[in-house]
Amino acid sequence: MSGQRPIIAFLYDFDKTLCTTDMQNYAFIPSLGMTPAEFWAEANGFGRRNRIDGILAYMYIMLREAEAKSLPFTREDLVEKGRGIELFPGVADWFARINAFGESQGVEVEHYVISSGLREIIEGSSISGAFKEIYASEFYYDEGGRPVWPKLAVNFTAKTQFVYRINKGVLDVSDDKTLNDSMPDDSKRVPFPNMIYMGDGLSDVPCMKMMRAYGGQAIAVYQDSNRSGVEDLLAKGRVDFIFPADYREGTGLDLTVKNIIRKMAITDRLWEENLHQLRHIGEDVLPDQVELFSF
Repeated sequence: MSGQRPIIAFLYDFDKTLCTTDMQNYAFIPSLGMTPAEFWAEANGFGRRNRIDGILAYMYIMLREAEAKSLPFTREDLVEKGRGIELFPGVADWFARINAFGESQGVEVEHYVISSGLREIIEGSSISGAFKEIYASEFYYDEGGRPVWPKLAVNFTAKTQFVYRINKGVLDVSDDKTLNDSMPDDSKRVPFPNMIYMGDGLSDVPCMKMMRAYGGQAIAVYQDSNRSGVEDLLAKGRVDFIFPADYREGTGLDLTVKNIIRKMAITDRLWEENLHQLRHIGEDVLPDQVELFSF
């Protein structure tokens, strides 16, 4: 990364991390004439009875219930249903604030979503433009705009795939070859120690553990309803920090994230100084072995 600003990547779950509940609960499920409790009981029960992945099960039930009630179900309709998403305090201007702070520290900040929810609904939210990429479950639509097949289903463990994609800069989900190609650690676009994963619960544990194992940071946010579960994540060493889901300037979450950015920026400058000194030694002391110190 020498010669350009280092990149720090924020990776977010969406439901109950940036918005207050499951994204389908705001507009889609009420349009079916169902309560969220009824819909999720049906989707989860259907998945268990038929041994179907939980994400694929809820996507199927969305299709089935909309068809049974003769409701419109197009990509545009789902995007529109994202307009009513309710964000946690401070989320609306969080991205611009954090980007500006990163710039003040000499780093470039990028934001990504890794969610088991629906990309289409996320795209309808007021913050969709803040993300470099949105990795979420998605339908494939025919020429008439009707969903005919799951294009992507992002379950709990599948989330880790996208961490690797961001790490290597291979963002196209159809590009598996480049993703699996061997690549030296120092040539990867976003090193793991420059990543911060933010989630709210057990569905995020694989990514949170991955962050901590590879030198990144994991943060869990909570509401009163899931505080005990998040505290358990901290007690068991699955996250580095926990905070109320309040993203406003001056909160504990805001201040700690800025300290993490400071730390990452300083670490990168120290690494650059070490690299500079190694190259200096290679050029001045061991001219025939300069390649040993080239990255």
